[in-house]
Amino acid sequence: MDILEAMRARHSVRKYATQPIPADVREKLQQEIDACNREGQLHIQLLCDEPGAFSGAMARYGSFSGVANYIAVAGVKAEDLDERAGYYGERIVLLAQQLGLNTCWVALTFSRRKARYTLEKGEKLVLVIALGYGITQGVPHRSKTMEELCRCADPMPDWFRRGMECAMLAPTAVNQQKFLLTLEGERTVRAQAVRGPYAKLDLGIVKYHFTQGAGSENFDWAQSDIPADEE
Repeated sequence: MDILEAMRARHSVRKYATQPIPADVREKLQQEIDACNREGQLHIQLLCDEPGAFSGAMARYGSFSGVANYIAVAGVKAEDLDERAGYYGERIVLLAQQLGLNTCWVALTFSRRKARYTLEKGEKLVLVIALGYGITQGVPHRSKTMEELCRCADPMPDWFRRGMECAMLAPTAVNQQKFLLTLEGERTVRAQAVRGPYAKLDLGIVKYHFTQGAGSENFDWAQSDIPADEE
């Protein structure tokens, strides 16, 4: 599947089969993680065959089972860390979907004490992404209308509409979709995080989706730390 098909097919999955991730799939994931770490100045780590982080009461509270693989998303503490974590983390999540894997963004319901990620001086863990072969493929989330999520004068450019259609597929914390995208002038897009849990993280995810749908050649982000030509 291409990346737009992956956006439509990908849903959060919390229950996984005891099926290891093949070496060739791990290698492709690691290559993408290495690229995202370079471009996003992050410290994302792939941890496989490591069930400790999802073996405790917190994981059961979050209804997780069978999670033996995950991606730890970390980086040096900075104001824009959460946004970069969302942007590049979703890039990896969608590749995982294309490789036949399932995922779930997890901020709280895992054991930080038992997880095996490492941090360098000045870094912090943003969250982890559960990874593996799901027992199910998950279910689609309900979406707000496009009019609720964007501001754009008529007529709406085709590229902006395509970007919004992809942004509406982006996963957000408890499916709140706390974001607003505004077209300013002919090609400047302003992305704003509306107040809510993990709003900046969600904004990064949304911006990655929008970029893939709209095409980086068609627009520029307003005052963005993530350029529109990052793919």
